Amino acid sequence: QVQLVESGGGLVQAGGTLRLSCAASGSISSIWAMGWYRQTPGKQRGMVAAMTTDGMTTYADSVKGRFTISRDVNNTVYLQMNSVKPEDTAVYYCNAEHNSAVYWGQGTQVTVSS
Repeated sequence: QVQLVESGGGLVQAGGTLRLSCAASGSISSIWAMGWYRQTPGKQRGMVAAMTTDGMTTYADSVKGRFTISRDVNNTVYLQMNSVKPEDTAVYYCNAEHNSAVYWGQGTQVTVSS
């Protein structure tokens, strides 16, 4: 079992910055990738950024150059969001790809005002 606890969401003005955090606990040794997804009402959840345990990263085209995913030694994953846009408004979910299952956090709301 893996537990994911997100924090850092909120209201931010367009052009501003925000940093999301996701603390992982439990059976973390079998996690091979972590990432961030987002979802808006009526739409499917989509990948924003992901990072494997060996450091490979991937980003959605819409956030390349603006968002950065990183991970620290305490198994916390961050999403640094710069130059945010109103279209970045969504519920953001932390994700962990485990050898036996996929785990999700509870989600954190990010609202970007224009």
